[in-house]
Amino acid sequence: MTEELRYDSIAGLVAAAEAAGEPISALVLRQQARQLEQSEEAVYARMRDTYAVMAACIEPGSEEGLRSASGLSGGDAFRMRRAVETGKNLTGGVLGGALYRALAVSELNAAMGRVVAAPTAGSCGILPAAVLTMQKEKGCTEHDCVMALFTASAVGMVITTSACVAGAQGGCQAECGSAAAMAAAAIVELAGGTPRQAADGVAIALKNILGLVCDPVAGLVEIPCIKRNASGVAGAFVAAELALAGIASAIPADEVIAAMKKVGDAMSPALKETAEGGLAATPTARRLYEQVFGRPAEEGCAGCGGCGGR
Repeated sequence: MTEELRYDSIAGLVAAAEAAGEPISALVLRQQARQLEQSEEAVYARMRDTYAVMAACIEPGSEEGLRSASGLSGGDAFRMRRAVETGKNLTGGVLGGALYRALAVSELNAAMGRVVAAPTAGSCGILPAAVLTMQKEKGCTEHDCVMALFTASAVGMVITTSACVAGAQGGCQAECGSAAAMAAAAIVELAGGTPRQAADGVAIALKNILGLVCDPVAGLVEIPCIKRNASGVAGAFVAAELALAGIASAIPADEVIAAMKKVGDAMSPALKETAEGGLAATPTARRLYEQVFGRPAEEGCAGCGGCGGR
């Protein structure tokens, strides 16, 4: 393929992959190597390093005594992992494994142990959990998992170009929604699905989180963000399962992304990472704010502590 791969539509990625008879990841790797004026081996090695960082989050993130500086989170990955490893969870090793891995990466992020933006810190656990689970529970090779990250990154670049991935701009639909869409595409490719099925996975995953608000309690990316990472990776597997079964999205992925942008633009600022609405405005959330910062939250306070209590 000599033409330049573009990141302005999912349909364009699918068309290019189908024309080349290759998975999306192969096209992305080749194009990125050419654009960066590096060998494909060098670009692959950099992505492999990124994957290694993701993998390295699971053990420390699953420790029983892990706590964030705020004290609001920690220990849930340990609980979920213990349930899976003792056979007490309902959904088996694949989904259960994805859940505890998503929690582990997110809780380690909240504890400032390792920040993995994929595509953001608030949605950091979804993509790593999806790909690592496909390796650990379904036997995918490390090479294929690294390549799947190129497909996921291509989806992320399209969303960034056409809409956004920031909660401050588009709500949590833009963070966990984008991450779930990226993860769904990666899962489909790892499971041997076609580029078109990957696009259906993107659309289904994003549709299922459309309209989700960003409402971090006390302005911290912990509550409800960490548990939304778990639900986000579950949604990615649901979307991938449907797409791999041949169930197409009635609304094309690019139209879903466009709808997400319109929803985000219409969303009240109170529901976009300001911690002024949604769960962040509940009585319990305000009590937690006072617990963390040592002072009552003022009406309309973003909860970030940036004012220094003035």
